[in-house]
Amino acid sequence: MASPVRGPAAAPPAPGAASAPSVPGAPPARGPGEGRATVTGGVPPWTWALPPVAVLALVFLYPLALVVRESLTPGAYTEVFASAAFREALVTTVWLAVASTAGCLVLGLVLALIVAFVPFPGGKAVSKSIDVFLSFPSFLITLALLFLYGTVGMANGIWTDLTGDQTGPFHFLNTPWGVLLAEITYFTPFVMRPLLAAFSQMETAQLEVASSLGARPLRIVRQVILPEALPALAAGGSLVLVLCLNEFGIVLFTGAKGVTTLPMFVYGKAILESDYAAACVVAVVNVALSVGLYVLYRGVSRRAGA
Repeated sequence: MASPVRGPAAAPPAPGAASAPSVPGAPPARGPGEGRATVTGGVPPWTWALPPVAVLALVFLYPLALVVRESLTPGAYTEVFASAAFREALVTTVWLAVASTAGCLVLGLVLALIVAFVPFPGGKAVSKSIDVFLSFPSFLITLALLFLYGTVGMANGIWTDLTGDQTGPFHFLNTPWGVLLAEITYFTPFVMRPLLAAFSQMETAQLEVASSLGARPLRIVRQVILPEALPALAAGGSLVLVLCLNEFGIVLFTGAKGVTTLPMFVYGKAILESDYAAACVVAVVNVALSVGLYVLYRGVSRRAGA
């Protein structure tokens, strides 16, 4: 019997090459990036970036360049840096921002742990309402605190009704402690939001195993929950530090005497004294601090996966 005639052996496919059946009439396969839909309409793609860049340059970069140019007035930096008022404002800004951030971290962590891991009626509603607090303007929180603890607020009114005194004991809102309380009250939800998001992704099996082994709640928080929450805690703290550094409305609405931050210093120099060169110098310093902290915040957020 004659052996069947065989054609030449087909070459083996190259390693990693995808073997796809050929369909008669089908278009040839395209490589990566080929045939991608575009909306350029034949116009070079880089021209589409010109309108937003022009708007950004006109609205933001040009005014910022004017501020920087005004700050370069001869002797302006030397005069401002030699001023005791500027150094006091810088120190006040830094310590208020750091203290407020520390308070927000502690209070935000405690509240987030309660909302996430302590079952109570309305817990889900409280968790969802955090986003509502993020949308509040800062002066609204300050105004609420004035109604509660102001000179003629509810707390002093209750005290005078009960004791018969002419005035109540609460007079701290127009001090640095009042600014600190208002900033902690307002910015704590900015720490809670990333923490609650991190807690929602935790494996509950770890907590159940730790609890079954007899670990106390504080030990579970310290050894199981905190290591998972540290990136989110750092991201929220970095954001709050940036926001506190530039906070203006809270300091203005509390009317705190002797509390002058860098934004308030800019306001005083530009609006009250018409010393625009000094105001621009302080503004440049404040922008430099804010950008540095923002870079830190983005780095921490990237590590946290935000």
